[in-house]
Order: sequence, then structure tokens, then C-alpha cells
Amino acid sequence: MRFLLPVLAVLLIGVQIPARAETPDAAALYAEHCAECHGADRLGGMGTPLLPENLGRLRKDKAIKIIADGRPAVQMPAYEGSLEMDEIKALVDFIYIPLEAVPQWELAEMNASHIIHTDPAELPETPQHKADPLNLFTVVETGDHHVTILDGDSFEPLWRFKSRFALHGGAKYSPDGRFVYLASRDGWVSKYDLHSFQPVAEIRIGINTRNIAVSGDGRWVAAGNTLPHTLVIMDSKTLKPVKIIPVTGKDGTSSRVSAVYTAPPRNSFVAALKDIPEIWEMSYEDDPEPVPQGLIHNYQPGQEEGFFDYGPFPVRRIILDDYLDDFFFDQSYVNLIGAARNAKNGQVVNMRVGRKIADLDLSGMPHLGSGITFEYAGRPVMATPHLKDAAISVIDLKSWKTIKRIETRGPGFFMRSHDNTPYMWTDVFFGPNRDLLHIIDKRTLEIVKTLRPAPGKTGAHVEFTRDGKFALVSVWDMDGALVIYDATTFEEVKRIKMVKPSGKYNVFNKITYSSGTSH
Repeated sequence: MRFLLPVLAVLLIGVQIPARAETPDAAALYAEHCAECHGADRLGGMGTPLLPENLGRLRKDKAIKIIADGRPAVQMPAYEGSLEMDEIKALVDFIYIPLEAVPQWELAEMNASHIIHTDPAELPETPQHKADPLNLFTVVETGDHHVTILDGDSFEPLWRFKSRFALHGGAKYSPDGRFVYLASRDGWVSKYDLHSFQPVAEIRIGINTRNIAVSGDGRWVAAGNTLPHTLVIMDSKTLKPVKIIPVTGKDGTSSRVSAVYTAPPRNSFVAALKDIPEIWEMSYEDDPEPVPQGLIHNYQPGQEEGFFDYGPFPVRRIILDDYLDDFFFDQSYVNLIGAARNAKNGQVVNMRVGRKIADLDLSGMPHLGSGITFEYAGRPVMATPHLKDAAISVIDLKSWKTIKRIETRGPGFFMRSHDNTPYMWTDVFFGPNRDLLHIIDKRTLEIVKTLRPAPGKTGAHVEFTRDGKFALVSVWDMDGALVIYDATTFEEVKRIKMVKPSGKYNVFNKITYSSGTSH
């Protein structure tokens, strides 16, 4: 044996033994792969904040799976092919490290950010252009952070301006359609005048903002934040904050806001919460009655004596048995239809009685924020795409039963229709057929046409002109376009180059709360 050792030593000369792999640099990985969407400081941008406070109900093993497989609901790509598993695990450990101090955004910070670009008193009384002010479109171009105002009759761009970074797609209008309000993921709310094409006011009301809503009377703008956990009410004329509402459950649990909408017939804002199984309704009537915080389906008078919310925008809590991520209303605004967190069903909440009245057969993660309503066989129905199933669900709004599941070529994200068309249009947003759009006859619930606006590129987010005669489709790409189709013949009419036009919003359809568009 002693004679073999020198021989082995000679044979091993020059052989490189692999060095032990170094621990992945999580901070560097985050900067390279995550910071663009989630912010260099993890406080959010186009994507949500990646802080323990925001990930409280997400286990680490689930977070690993999300990074590996992606998240279709928020267009997060899968990293399984570009990152090793130890790198993904290092990233997960990194985003669960608490910041030294969780940032807040109080009234002082809001007021310090407030900008008046144009004195509202100096704005012109009439439109300074010849286009129909109610047939304008606000087109959000996320590719280079711009917004285009489009004439819905000539399909000519009238004004293009640079927006705040990472706008949330949903534009909201004043009731008369004159002003458009936009919110960015990093908390900026901006107001623009569509008569004179100029900015009016801006303010940063949070670090990460989910969306905004404009009151039915046009006096208030509500913003729902994911960081900090607040609802902020602003004066619509100047965007000055008038009330900051901490979003806290009765047991002290703090929550992100997942959506806030206006309910004009109810004179209220309604919010869904990510971390508390509750719906909040905030009245914007002039002299609202004080609302007992316990005013829920099992509330007994005297049960919570003295626990009332007085003053403007009192909060009414409706307790649910599951969390609610997003929702929409039927046309009466009596019933709220929401997606349950379990991704197996939906839930119907009657706003008059303040409790859940039905479960819906809605598996496959329905995108109810894109739901529409219409009449089928003489009965009111709703239709919604699914983010994880290749199907459209059609549900009777009286019996709450599923009438039909329409099979599609892949999961969808957006659905639109119009009162003046017998068709509804839906995209195939995810998967190999993401360049397709289905046109479905509302009278038969059958697919009658499938379009491919740009082969190989995602076609998404249909919106109709004021009269419903034309449908506008986004080619969701940096080298993208708006494609205008005749809504009767389905023939292409015009194509306008744009930079990833994520969404477009017609003034008339939005301010009349058309059954065929999101509210």
C-alpha cells in the first residue's frame, strides 16, 4: 500500500477538485431579477411590496413555488428556468427579512408631495378641441410609462403625456367625464383635464397603492393602499386628503386593501381587504348616520356599546367567512360578487342585509374584476374569465347557478361587451394561445369568431366606442398597437402603433357604468 500512495499522488497532480459552491448572493439576485417590479427597497413598484408584513399569510414553501412557477394573476414570470433552486430559496429568505423600520406614509408626507399644476379656477369652461368629450379613450401605455388620449370617432391620438411610473391600468373619470384620475403602483394619484389637455393636481398617498375610485357625486376620490394599510379619501378638486382610515380588524389585525370601488346608488365606497375576511362600506352622504362597527349579520343591539364610527365616511363592516380579493356589483348595486381566496368558489354578498347569501361554482381563480353582466333568455346573468382554467363561466344572477362553462383556448384575463352589441369579447391571456381573442354570442353562449391581432403577441383588453360600433384591442407588447375592429363584421379598421398599451377606457362607458365594462 505504501508503494501505491506516491503513484496516486502523481496521478492526482493537475486534477482540479470542484470548490464548494458559494452561498447565493440574495441581495444581488433581488437587484437583478426583482427590483424592477418590486422596488429596489422592496417597497413595491409595478409589483407588490416584498416585506414580511405583506407576506404574512404566505408560507415560504409557497413563495418558492410562486417564484419558480410564476403568478398568472399579476403577470409574474416563472424563474425556474433561469434560477437554480438554491438561488430561489435564498431570494425567499431575503424577502422575509424585516426592514429595520416599516415605512409609514402619514398626512405630513402626503401634503409635502402635493402638487397643483393648474389652478382649478383657471380651467376653461368648454372643451378646447373638437372631439366628442364623451367618446375619448384614455390609453395607458405601460411600456414607456405614457398615456394617450384618443379620439373615439377619428381614432386619432389627441394628446400623449408622460405618466408616473407603473400606472395601475384602471382610469377613473369624474361623473361628467371631464377629468380623468390615474393611480400608480407607488402611490401617486394624478388628475388631468380632458377639456384643455393639461395636468391639474398630483399627490402621493401611499407607498404601494392598489387602485382608486371616484364618488358618484364627483366630490371625492378614494385610494386603497397595500402599504401602509390605509384607505385615503381626497377632495376631488385638488386631491388634498380629507380622511385617512387605518385598515385594522376588530382583533387588531392590520390589512392591505385589495380593491376599492364606488357604489353610486348607495352613495358609498366599498373596499375588499386582503388580510381580514371583511368588506368595508364607507358612506359619502353629506350627513351620514353613525355606523356601529358591529353592524354585521350577527350584531345584537348593545353588544358593542360605544363602538361607533362618527363623522364623514363612517366604516360599516361586513364579516365574511373567507377573504375577498376582488369583486364587482350587479347593475342594481345590491349584490356584490367576489372571488373567494380558496380559488374554488365565489361568494355573493347582499349589501342591504350585510351578509353572504350564496356561494358560486367558480373554480379556476375567476377574474371578477373583469366580469360583465347582460340578459340571456330573459334573465340577468354574469360572465367572467378564469385565470387558471380555459373557460368562461356564465352564472344566473337570480338563482346563482352556473348556466354554462364556455371552453376557450386558454385562461383569460379581460372580458368586455356593450349594450349595443350582441357579442362579448375575451382574450386568451395565458399560455401558448395568448395571441387569440374569442368573440362569443350573448344570445347563444357560443364562440362565433376567433381573432389573432398579432401572431405570437398577447392580444388583450377589449374596449368599445361610445356607440358600441367598434372594438379596440391591445397588442400587449413593447412593439405593440391598438387594433380597431368593426364590432359587427369583426374586420380590422385601423391599427395604431403604441408601446405596450395595457388598457384603454372609454369615457361614456365608464361614467354610465355600462354593464359591459368594469366599474
